[in-house]
Amino acid sequence: MASSIEVKRKKGESFEAFFRRFSRRLQQSGKVLDVRASRFFERDGNKNKNRDSALRRLELGAKREYLLKTGKVKEEDLRAKKHGGR
Repeated sequence: MASSIEVKRKKGESFEAFFRRFSRRLQQSGKVLDVRASRFFERDGNKNKNRDSALRRLELGAKREYLLKTGKVKEEDLRAKKHGGR
């Protein structure tokens, strides 16, 4: 990021007026937009880690499907586990 924003309170200035002036200066600097743009940014994951998690999901899906087909567990029971027993 570029330089920091410095706003000093003027003598006799109310806090509300100071805060408004600070907020306006912050908006004009564009820092709020930068922060909002990068808020949910996620780095690309490790290739091996991504592959392992994908394999794990496939394995769990196959296990779940097998349990449903053999009748050892019901769909409702699996949903309750998934959502923490709601």
